[in-house]
Amino acid sequence: MNMYTVLPTPDNSAWIVKLEDVAPDGQYQSEDEALNAAKEMAKNNTPSVVKILDKDHNVQEEIKF
Repeated sequence: MNMYTVLPTPDNSAWIVKLEDVAPDGQYQSEDEALNAAKEMAKNNTPSVVKILDKDHNVQEEIKF
């Protein structure tokens, strides 16, 4: 199962999407943009899960595809 992680940058200036929590796959200006991108990637690569993290890296939401 592929895992996509959506989280804010350390300085909270942008949001990033990581694949398998390894390297950033993209950087976005808003959480909505990052979440939409992660959802699209997950839909195209099922089975997948999108995890939305807060600034402390706590899981806020998990969406499965």
